[in-house]
Amino acid sequence: MISAIIRWSVKNRFMVLVATLFLVAAGIYSVKNTPIDAIPDLSDVQVIIKTSYPGQAPQVVEDQVTYPLTTAMLAVPGAETVRGYSFFGDSYVYIIFNDDTDMYWARSRVLEYLSQVAPKLPPSAKPTLGPDATGVGWVYSYVLTDKSGKHDLSELRSMQDWFLKYELQTVDGVSEIATVGGMVKQYQVQIEPSKLRAYNLTLQQVNKAIQAGNQEAGASVIEVAEAEHMVRATGYISNISDLKNVPLKVTDKGTPLLLVILLILILVHKCAEVFPS
Repeated sequence: MISAIIRWSVKNRFMVLVATLFLVAAGIYSVKNTPIDAIPDLSDVQVIIKTSYPGQAPQVVEDQVTYPLTTAMLAVPGAETVRGYSFFGDSYVYIIFNDDTDMYWARSRVLEYLSQVAPKLPPSAKPTLGPDATGVGWVYSYVLTDKSGKHDLSELRSMQDWFLKYELQTVDGVSEIATVGGMVKQYQVQIEPSKLRAYNLTLQQVNKAIQAGNQEAGASVIEVAEAEHMVRATGYISNISDLKNVPLKVTDKGTPLLLVILLILILVHKCAEVFPS
């Protein structure tokens, strides 16, 4: 057999040369176009639904969020396994698909079924899809530091959240930027309980007044000298003085009761927050 192949090759040198060139070209094409990973992603095709339900116990999260989501996701086409986990204030649902399922097709179907069950969840429960990548895709970690000593942790966190994060997300192949640590700026209002009783107010009324005082309002247009002027009222809170001037209610004498009357202290608090990947 081998002798016959050798004799045929000697008699048909042109065919052997053409076959050799074809194999070399096919090899070069395969090397350039075959995707090769240093660490292959062998994880299942899965879609994660994360739902934040602040302040609720795990049993409440299980009954009102995790159970409705898991039962709805059982009907997703191609889903092999649906797993639900309930924690304090958070719910995670994992939908695992067949290995031959396209990741983005699976995400679109999960979104379709999620839109059907989301109106049935509590108003404060906000379900979101996890990133289209797994833990195996975690390839790079960096630390944002200030060697000059001119910026504190809150300013570094603001740079990360409002500038650097968006720049890195534009890089091809980057699915998510997970920020860990740092200090997030907050405005805290500390109220004296005795003054709440004196003015017959509740914390819910104060909370609603602050929310209503941090909104924009728009109206129609006014024609002046054949020109249209748009009417809008600016109401975003930008500093502590704006918080102090938030009206809570009007007294019997017609005097507005401002938030500053109830305050012990208004401060800017830098609170650490951690966002796990």
